[in-house]
Amino acid sequence: MDKVTLQRIEKLHPFVRDEVKQIIKECDEALTGRAKVRITQGLRSFEEQEKLYAIGRITKGKKVTNAKAGQSIHNYGLAVDICMIIDRKTVSWDTAKDWDNDRIADWYECVKIFAGHGWDWGGNWKTFKDLPHFEKKSIPTKKGTIKTSWKTLSKMPRDQAGYVIL
Repeated sequence: MDKVTLQRIEKLHPFVRDEVKQIIKECDEALTGRAKVRITQGLRSFEEQEKLYAIGRITKGKKVTNAKAGQSIHNYGLAVDICMIIDRKTVSWDTAKDWDNDRIADWYECVKIFAGHGWDWGGNWKTFKDLPHFEKKSIPTKKGTIKTSWKTLSKMPRDQAGYVIL
């Protein structure tokens, strides 16, 4: 696991940090070739979300999100975006490449591992597919399991660090 990925994991919601470390470890162990996983995005501030939402609407570029500030699971530290790092230097978002020649695209090896831990993949979304994106589907709380929708999370109280209290 690279330093950048570890730094991004440490900013995620405390509830998922250890689980994400385990997922990345499992991905890196499954990928026996030149590719390893890097988290490119984890916790995202509301300000960062608004800037992304503006792309293709207010600023130039192709739309990258349909989520306004508070409407992304990233805003609650319960989502990550990934890429592959090839030979410890080249960034790749190629979802079809099989760097370890095991006849399974490396990206889909990771999709399966994330799913096994209860994470939803943005590539399964019906509209606006987001291939680098993974988010925690549900979280057990003292009052039962909650689905991690932004509408639910936005109404929850927060601790002193700004994380929703689960």
